[in-house]
Amino acid sequence: MKIIKDSVHDHIQVDGVARELLDTPELQRLRRISQLGTVSLVYPSANHTRFEHSLGVYHLACEALEQLAVDGRRAERVRAAAMLHDVGHGPFSHNIESLTHRRTGRYHDDVHELLADGAVGDVLRDHGLEPAAVADLVAGEGRFGQLVSGELDVDRMDYLVRDAHHTGVPYGTIDHGRLVRELTFVDGELVLDEGNVQTAESLLVARALMNPTVYSHSVARISKAMLRRASERLLESPATDLEAETLQRMDDHDLIAALRSCDETAAFSRRLDHRDLFKRAVWAEMDDVPGGIIEADHGTIREFEREISDRAGVDPDHVILDVPSRPSMTESTTRVMVNGEIRRLGQQSPLVDALRAAQYSQWRLGVYSPPDLRERIGRTAVDVLGLDIDGALVTEVRDGRDATLDQFVD
Repeated sequence: MKIIKDSVHDHIQVDGVARELLDTPELQRLRRISQLGTVSLVYPSANHTRFEHSLGVYHLACEALEQLAVDGRRAERVRAAAMLHDVGHGPFSHNIESLTHRRTGRYHDDVHELLADGAVGDVLRDHGLEPAAVADLVAGEGRFGQLVSGELDVDRMDYLVRDAHHTGVPYGTIDHGRLVRELTFVDGELVLDEGNVQTAESLLVARALMNPTVYSHSVARISKAMLRRASERLLESPATDLEAETLQRMDDHDLIAALRSCDETAAFSRRLDHRDLFKRAVWAEMDDVPGGIIEADHGTIREFEREISDRAGVDPDHVILDVPSRPSMTESTTRVMVNGEIRRLGQQSPLVDALRAAQYSQWRLGVYSPPDLRERIGRTAVDVLGLDIDGALVTEVRDGRDATLDQFVD
């Protein structure tokens, strides 16, 4: 057994298959993958990694298995899946996942190949565990896959608390101890037992508050978009001959070094290194954006960027169009027991509609550019995208805050 001191859960006991997995290269690589990617450019202390998060998920999985009275080989599979659930992440976590997915067809939770080969596969088989069965749990399949990847998974419970702790933002604080204690299976579904509607709501509210404050903070979005653009240039560069599969297996340091050494990405790399970031030329609400743009695929978005740069007479690399997907609220499907029957939280809680409305009002389309070009690019982008924004485009600074397109933003 190994005992590890953790900043969130205090002491974590690691034994069995998890103890041997701990020192595999695949898991140790997660020490060099930041949990929140570029969010540290907003919150300097947000430098925690996927490795410590994996330990936290393992710890909560152990507590949940004890609560659910699950033991033996079935429990070992879940513990292994909890420890390994993030080994498929690429550098900077989710920041460039959409880029690599377009080229490989794989998201971070598709780990069947990773678990079948190498040291991880050897450890699993030495403990009588089939790698494919563990990979299925990571993907959320089956009865116990819900515990690793689902509406009530221990992954979400750990990252909310951990991200709040390391950013210093209080909104992600949840009673994960109660959440774990109240888990139960009813007809094969993982649910919260009677009397826990408010417990489920706390998970929903925490995620809803952390999203605009941390995960989708405007500076985090700008830096993520710049990193994504630079990584795309890296893959397109004939000088690097880099494949997306190789990029997926890099860590943060590998990617930074590659961006610095490539002529096509060196300028982006310097900006990220020095925190000399693009600024918002457009920051538009959902009601001001044509639906076709919101639903546009990557190729269409790149065409819009090229048209904006051509009309504005600027370098194409100076225009980034950032279109988030429509708001979703996975936590609203959390299942709770109410008066002896399973109900989805969205059907039971009046908070859900209010939080959905808040998500809708917080949604923004962004067009980013170097500071000295943002007025020209902003005016052109409004015209090209057909944004329904009243009044003249104004870019100025008042009271230390940007006022862009007649809308003040923090």
